[in-house]
Amino acid sequence: MGHCSGGYLLCGSVTKQIRARESGRPAEGGGDEGLFSGSLATTSPDVLEGSAADTQPIKLPKRKRRRPWVRWLRRSLLAALLVFLIVVGWSITGALTAPGTDSTAARLAEWGRDHGLGDLVTWLEKQQYDHNQPPVGGAPAGGIPVAPGAVPTSPVPDGKAAHGLAAPAPITSLAGTALLPGEGQWQTVVTDHGQAAVRVASLRPDPQHTSFVAGVMWIDPTFVRGQLQPGFEDPGGKWRAATSITPALEHSVAAAFNAGFRLNGASNGGYFSEGRTAVPLVDGAASLVIRTDGTATVGSWNHEIRMGPEVASVRQNLVMLVDNGQVNPTCATGGTKEWGSTIGQAAYIHRSAFGVTADGAEVYVGGPALSVCTLGNILKGAGVVRGMELDINPAWVSGTYFHDSPTGPPKGFSLFPAEQVPPEHYLHPASRDWFGWYLR
Repeated sequence: MGHCSGGYLLCGSVTKQIRARESGRPAEGGGDEGLFSGSLATTSPDVLEGSAADTQPIKLPKRKRRRPWVRWLRRSLLAALLVFLIVVGWSITGALTAPGTDSTAARLAEWGRDHGLGDLVTWLEKQQYDHNQPPVGGAPAGGIPVAPGAVPTSPVPDGKAAHGLAAPAPITSLAGTALLPGEGQWQTVVTDHGQAAVRVASLRPDPQHTSFVAGVMWIDPTFVRGQLQPGFEDPGGKWRAATSITPALEHSVAAAFNAGFRLNGASNGGYFSEGRTAVPLVDGAASLVIRTDGTATVGSWNHEIRMGPEVASVRQNLVMLVDNGQVNPTCATGGTKEWGSTIGQAAYIHRSAFGVTADGAEVYVGGPALSVCTLGNILKGAGVVRGMELDINPAWVSGTYFHDSPTGPPKGFSLFPAEQVPPEHYLHPASRDWFGWYLR
């Protein structure tokens, strides 16, 4: 038999085929199909022995070569995916490492909204709310809290008229039951020369969510001036006003709180300050106006209030919540334009609002487990005649009042127990705009 040049495996296979032919038995593997079916299996032993078949290699089927354009397309797609992941990773890293005290969840949500994922973020927030609705019934743990940082006021000397506004009346029960000890009672937390500049009160928001406590902050414009402060992302740009409480303002700051929704369309309103417009103002939108004298008012734009030389800033958000002392009747039925689109006006979540009383006092409300209607009822209960909803969501609702410290930054106090934004938030650059209130 001639020499086999195909290697051990090849030679063995050929030998088996030949022996099978000579014995008349099928090759191992069944039938006439061994390792090499076809031409080799049917070749006679005479051809295999002493012929060119002994020395010529047996041709194996050729592998199909991938076309050049297929390789190019595959490499291009992989390169594009790699670039995309690098860009997205860099962008998210920038959002997570930006200045300020915003939570990781809040930063990721804002990044998603800014990059075309707003519907997904809204859906996720709705899912979170649906599976974590606030419980009903019960009582506040520890009762109605005593305001941290409460301070006594000085009596007005005989024969001298009080300098500021008259003290507000206590807020009556909104829970449908008798008041708990301390509920709805005003406590002074900031004074100016012994007179009450900022007062706060705590109360249960409605007859169902009786284990929660909302906070109300009453500000006397006689002693305190307001200022709209920009965020470095919203509205962004360069402004004379700072994005945080600067060292120059640390000794005069009395209070601070959040502004409205994002200015990317969610607020249905605009932003004007320092003589220029960052986002166009909208007719009819609820507007918080700071005058050049530092006092504040609220009204429907170009209906109750208008642009004039006395207007220092305008921050718009949604529509009026309280007008002429009455809560907007659409508080339970309004749509996206009225109350926003995130989870609807009926959801009981962290919400905030601002309004003014008939005598000019300025009132901020913040708390958990609030619907638009219960938020409006608290404003009305505090004597507000014109008011508007501000921001919602635990990541943004933040009412804070401050005490001066002679040895360092001022000490901040949260307005209500369930507040998640720390008081130190305003001592760092803020991504969103906010309001600062400073002793005159």
